Amino acid sequence: MSKGKHYNFLLLLSLYLCLVCNILILTPTNASDQVTNLYKLLKSKRSKNPSLAASWVTLPAQIKESRVHIQPQDGLMEADKITSLPGQPDGVDFDHYSGYVTVDPAVEKALFYYFAESPTNSSSKPLVLWLNGGPGCSSFGNGGLLELGPFRVKSDGKTLIRNPYAWNNVANVMFLESPAGVGFSYGNVTIIDKQTGDISTAKDAYTFLANWFERFPHYKHRDFYLTGESYAGHYVPQLAYTILHNNNNTNHTFINLKGIAIGNAWIDDATNTQGLYDYLWNHATHSDETHAKINKFCNFSETIPSKECDQYCNKAWEEAGNIDIYNIYAPVCLKSGNSKAHILHSVEVFDPCSSTYVDTYLNTKQVQQALHVKPTKWISCSGFAWQDTPSTVLPVIQKLMESNISVWLYSGDVDGRVPVTSTKYSLNTLKLPIKTDWRPWYDTDNQVGGYVVGYEGLVFVTVRGAGHLVPSYQPQRALTIISSFLQGTLPPPKSS
Repeated sequence: MSKGKHYNFLLLLSLYLCLVCNILILTPTNASDQVTNLYKLLKSKRSKNPSLAASWVTLPAQIKESRVHIQPQDGLMEADKITSLPGQPDGVDFDHYSGYVTVDPAVEKALFYYFAESPTNSSSKPLVLWLNGGPGCSSFGNGGLLELGPFRVKSDGKTLIRNPYAWNNVANVMFLESPAGVGFSYGNVTIIDKQTGDISTAKDAYTFLANWFERFPHYKHRDFYLTGESYAGHYVPQLAYTILHNNNNTNHTFINLKGIAIGNAWIDDATNTQGLYDYLWNHATHSDETHAKINKFCNFSETIPSKECDQYCNKAWEEAGNIDIYNIYAPVCLKSGNSKAHILHSVEVFDPCSSTYVDTYLNTKQVQQALHVKPTKWISCSGFAWQDTPSTVLPVIQKLMESNISVWLYSGDVDGRVPVTSTKYSLNTLKLPIKTDWRPWYDTDNQVGGYVVGYEGLVFVTVRGAGHLVPSYQPQRALTIISSFLQGTLPPPKSS
């Protein structure tokens, strides 16, 4: 993933409680865009407009119901089929598709998708949608080519290698560039700037799905799962809630939603921020003295921080230095190119500069032609004037649990961005009864892959040695988790 923009937005989002006077030292690219995003986000959070400030489950029904623009889809599936991608390896044994789905013709808004069917038994396997967070980051460039897609980009920026741990081994997987303005998706720039936020993102994604199922009608009744990471902690529950709400409307498409799974999910501002500083302190990135001051002066439930809170939050980041906050024990990408990790031959070896290879690849003319996209300057994460974001989506998650769909949260345990501590704090506020006690789970090599606990209505899984992008840092363990999720079983115990 583009660690510049994506990391910076989420850092600024959590640090709306800690003013940005020193944040630029942690902002290698597009700092001004991110500061603008934070300013507008702060403004919306302080707004008395209920459409911006209220929890999703208390919004008026007309906000939750989506106005669906169904366009004719005849022949578009065949037109979207990819013949081959430049640099792809021999022996590609699955069909894949990409293209645009118009979600609002009045403002020329269209969302880009990439869809990889399973190499085996695709006609009987479920459909999985993947959403990256940000907000504003590319699901195809990041999730598709850095994490769980069928290919990874080699360090030459031209050649693809097969990902043996791709999720399309166990499902048919689609990556959606959402909202409009992200990746290859597009729309009227003025409208995007004025309207983009959690509400419009969920409504447009729902409209996309309604049209996509018309384009691929043989998937209409297939078991369907929503997955994602980071700020998709908002996207996924909100889209799931929109689907279930509209499934009750006989005039709308019925989508056979079976479950959601979110990695290192940003779901509650206060607990996520408190957990972030507690995690980093417990991993010795800032001093005891600074952490004591943060605990003394910061109330992370407040919108406006005190000057002292600002001061010591900033000091904590200064003390942390130039670390990769996505994986606090991983190397950072050095622009000099001297890092010995700069030759990508295997998906099992983490390369801190892999996002630069994706950037080169997706900006190649022949690649864009093969993907059926408009010629454009592709960037991993786009800056937005985000218009609405609730401080918590925990009430939405509770509603989903009540609907009896499967709800999983998983967490890489060396992520410093949305650490395991944050997710545990968030879950603790729900006070859920425990059905299955905390235990280790084991990967295919019979090593501890992480830990799992089963609650009433929710499963929480940790992934040992994984950072913010779990499928990138621990691809084999990520595949084990998603396989268990789709099968409706907990990750495996130790084999005898």
